[in-house]
Amino acid sequence: MFAQKHTVPITVDASGDATAYTPVLNGRLLNIIYTKDDFANGVDFVITGETTGLSLWAEDSVDAAKTISPRQPAHSQAGVALLYAAAGEAVTNPICLAGERVKIVVTNGGVSKSGTFDVIVAGPSG
Repeated sequence: MFAQKHTVPITVDASGDATAYTPVLNGRLLNIIYTKDDFANGVDFVITGETTGLSLWAEDSVDAAKTISPRQPAHSQAGVALLYAAAGEAVTNPICLAGERVKIVVTNGGVSKSGTFDVIVAGPSG
């Protein structure tokens, strides 16, 4: 499997807010890695596909570096969420990005503070 890492350094403005983007990506989303440089404790972020609005990661009050491996809910052809029969837990599938940037919106980051997001995608990109 071929994977690419796209690093997005972000510095928030005096209000503690910023929006940043990866380049256009194509492939399976493997990980999003947040590295806390000096963002304030309690930073909030919402990460989506820019074109589709697909939710990739939304979390409030983050205080430390963190890595996630996002997946999306699976659905039947009727649009109904698929569940594991025994436990009733959601079935999930990998997230694929097709010709879109990842949009990273940061709020409550402090005054002119910074952090970094690495987006790891398997497959060709560009």
